[in-house]
Amino acid sequence: MTVKKLAAALVIAAIYAPVALFAAEPAKAPDLAKQIADVTASSGTLKIAIDTLWTIVAGMLVFWMNAGFALVESGFCRSKNTVNILAKNFIVFAISTMSFWVIGWGLMFGKGNDWIGQQGLWLLGGADNSPATGDAYKGVYDSMNWTGVPLNAKFFFQLVFAGTAATIVSGAVAERIKFHSFIIFSFVLVAVLYPITGHWIWGGGWLGVANFRDFAGSTVVHSVGGWAALAGVIVLGPRLGKYTPDGKVKPILGHNMSSAALGTLILWLGWFGFNPGSFMAVGDGSGVAHVLLATNIAAATGALGATAAAWLLLKKPDLGMILNGTLAGLVAITAPCAFVTLGSSALIGAVAGVLVVLSVIFFDKIKIDDPVGATSVHLVCGIFGTLAAGLFYDYDIAKNIAGLTGDVVDPAKWSKGAQIMVQLKGIGAVGGFTLVASLVLWFVLKLLGGIRVAREEEIMGLDVGEHGNEAYADFQEVNR
Repeated sequence: MTVKKLAAALVIAAIYAPVALFAAEPAKAPDLAKQIADVTASSGTLKIAIDTLWTIVAGMLVFWMNAGFALVESGFCRSKNTVNILAKNFIVFAISTMSFWVIGWGLMFGKGNDWIGQQGLWLLGGADNSPATGDAYKGVYDSMNWTGVPLNAKFFFQLVFAGTAATIVSGAVAERIKFHSFIIFSFVLVAVLYPITGHWIWGGGWLGVANFRDFAGSTVVHSVGGWAALAGVIVLGPRLGKYTPDGKVKPILGHNMSSAALGTLILWLGWFGFNPGSFMAVGDGSGVAHVLLATNIAAATGALGATAAAWLLLKKPDLGMILNGTLAGLVAITAPCAFVTLGSSALIGAVAGVLVVLSVIFFDKIKIDDPVGATSVHLVCGIFGTLAAGLFYDYDIAKNIAGLTGDVVDPAKWSKGAQIMVQLKGIGAVGGFTLVASLVLWFVLKLLGGIRVAREEEIMGLDVGEHGNEAYADFQEVNR
């Protein structure tokens, strides 16, 4: 055999030997069914992880709004009350955490009747029924079953909403309320009052069943906080010197508009968690993106609307009005953000911006003294935003955006007129209950231990009287 023939034989052997070797064993067909099941399980786990991460991050953004409220409220008030306002904004979330954990969560989202939750009243005594963690206690929190994130993520996100409602009250009753009275009121508000009306709408109660729509809380959070604040202002009465004996309004200027402006920007940022986070899921991203942009547009047109209204009515583009106009647009779009077009969002924000200026002027005329305009922003514009969810309701948007959470009306049972009527019904029911219950609670607190500081303490400032402290110890305030 020549060398060439030997080389050719070796090449042929190298090629065919592996083939012969593998052919000697029977081929194993891949288990496609198992592979598909593994991929599906991994995909489901990844989706839950991403949805949970988004929900937690959105909740942290809403939590950060506490800083915004603290800066806005303290900036709009006098320096001698700064420590008191900061203390209230700190303690209110601690109080809200405990009261919502102990009982509020179960009353709001626990399975019950049309009026109140009756199961899972202690968070640790219930369990999640979402796909993420099984259904050992299935039926306890049916109203939250539309999202697959774990129970703790659901609770945290709803907790920061509950804390927001209580924080709204702080600004309206500022500069004259006793610290302990505010703490007690906040505990009861978050433990009982807020969850009851919340159950009606988000917890499977009678308003939700009747197709009342409030995607992220213009009524559930903002109007409830606003009604509670209005009740407190009525019972407390105006600050000393706010109105002259002949009934004229004496402006009491805030001490730090830089703080107020920064606080408003923080709140604007926080709303990008407040509204888009209400999906408690990411989905394909379209719903989150639509709601985020609608939220931003309403904030922008709210600022512009308030600027124009203040310029016309007050003859100056007042910064306080501009800031509250931004917040007014954000509050107003909170209910309809998943049900309306972007064009409607712009109109809703602009109207809210004008409305908040008119409301601040009106409340001053009837001697409702709200140092920061909380009732105008959260109550008046919360009512308007809830009504706007009916006035500007777009079925196609609702189906494609709100429908991602199942929050869409059956077209066979829907008309714009019917939607407006159910929105009005919800506004009246929630407002009536919260105002009356809050008035009763404030009056009870007034009878038991008083809710307003002494005249001398109010003149000196609550920082020293209530806390034995000063925010600006090295400066002497002029015109205390």
